Amino acid sequence: MLLVLLASILILVVTVYQYDEQTKDYNIHRFERKEATTIETIDLELTNKTSYPVKTENLSKIFQERIYEISSINKLNISIFDLHGNLLVSSKTNAFEENQIKPLSYNNLNNLNQNSNHRILISVEKDGMGYQASYTYIHDPKFKRIGILELQFSQDNSEIEHELREFISRLGLVYLLMLIIAIALAYFLSSYITRSIKTISDKMQQTRLNERNEKITVDSASSEIEVLIEAYNNMIDQLEESAVKLAKSEREQAWREMAKQVAHEIKNPLTPMRLTVQSFERKFNPEDENIREKLAEYSQTLIQQIDVMSSIASAFSDFAKMPTQNREKINVVSVVKLAIDIFNEDFINYKTTEKELFANLDKTQLIRVVTNLVKNALQAVEGEENPVIDVTVLSEKNNIKIIVSDNGKGIPEDVKDLIFEPKFTTKTSGMGLGLGMIKNIIEAYEGRISFTSKEGIGTIFTVILPKE
Repeated sequence: MLLVLLASILILVVTVYQYDEQTKDYNIHRFERKEATTIETIDLELTNKTSYPVKTENLSKIFQERIYEISSINKLNISIFDLHGNLLVSSKTNAFEENQIKPLSYNNLNNLNQNSNHRILISVEKDGMGYQASYTYIHDPKFKRIGILELQFSQDNSEIEHELREFISRLGLVYLLMLIIAIALAYFLSSYITRSIKTISDKMQQTRLNERNEKITVDSASSEIEVLIEAYNNMIDQLEESAVKLAKSEREQAWREMAKQVAHEIKNPLTPMRLTVQSFERKFNPEDENIREKLAEYSQTLIQQIDVMSSIASAFSDFAKMPTQNREKINVVSVVKLAIDIFNEDFINYKTTEKELFANLDKTQLIRVVTNLVKNALQAVEGEENPVIDVTVLSEKNNIKIIVSDNGKGIPEDVKDLIFEPKFTTKTSGMGLGLGMIKNIIEAYEGRISFTSKEGIGTIFTVILPKE
């Protein structure tokens, strides 16, 4: 069907092109014959019939009446110009009409003079009608140039175009009939060929990985179909074996992924706990009058991280998702400061102009988000001469914005699209689950996280959370 359609289009294009070329050639040859006859008549007039001296200024007198006869006989428009392109006489005007024919253009005069044949042929379209015009020199009996002859022939292609339309309409009917025959033939052939294939197709659609699948049995099938049925039945046998292996592999992989996730989530609170203990050990002074307040602060930090571990253990013990959301009204400014206080690095700066910004969030999960982002920033600035990490909390309309920026090594362009993917990491150690989990936590509270980074300059992570 497609071949029939393409063939009809190609033949249509070729036919129109061929008709157009033939029409052009026919008009050119016809014009050349008329042109030769006209030039011969004019030469004969100048040589034998005129009583005026054959000069430029006498051309209008010589052809004053004769030009209409020559034009009528050859069915051409004839105009005679002097060597400067000024009109002398034309068959397109009469004695009672004002001359509206413009002088010849400089380009036409120049082309005529430079052409080796001293003849130019141009095609003109005016008022929707096509014309062919030629320009040649008029010579006296001694072959001296005395004027310029313009012959203009109008092209009436209406008859040829009518024939073309008739031919295309007949050709279209033939190809329409061929297309109908092709459709009918294609239908019956496809029905015959695909009768057995439909049986196989139905069975394939019913094939399920986790179910027992029936083999195909078809009577009086062709050899090609039998080969296909045998291949399908072999595939069913292999599919059952693969299903058993896949189920076992999926169970093992699920346990591996859960073990990785548990290890990563437990590791997150262990790091701040370790830092808290080290800070307490380094700064402990039994003689300090504020020792009880500091001990209470250290204890509170450890208890919070232990609560985080407890919530993770509870969630995984139920073989569920990440710790469930416990929404409560919290002051984000103070919680972020509390999360940063566990870090001892003096280049970590906390900036905010707000005293209170409230949101309905889980306090422990917000601490996890901030500590994880700061830990990533610390790893990014390792080896920097003057490391700087800024943590900023801002209010922006109905949102709270938390910004963690560093002047570390930055994130390469080729991995930016993968940065929030689970199990993706640019570190030499770790599970690569941190940023993916952070993203899940933030989105669970209708928030969003984004980042900008340039290699060698640094990275900025921006967390946006809705206010209360």
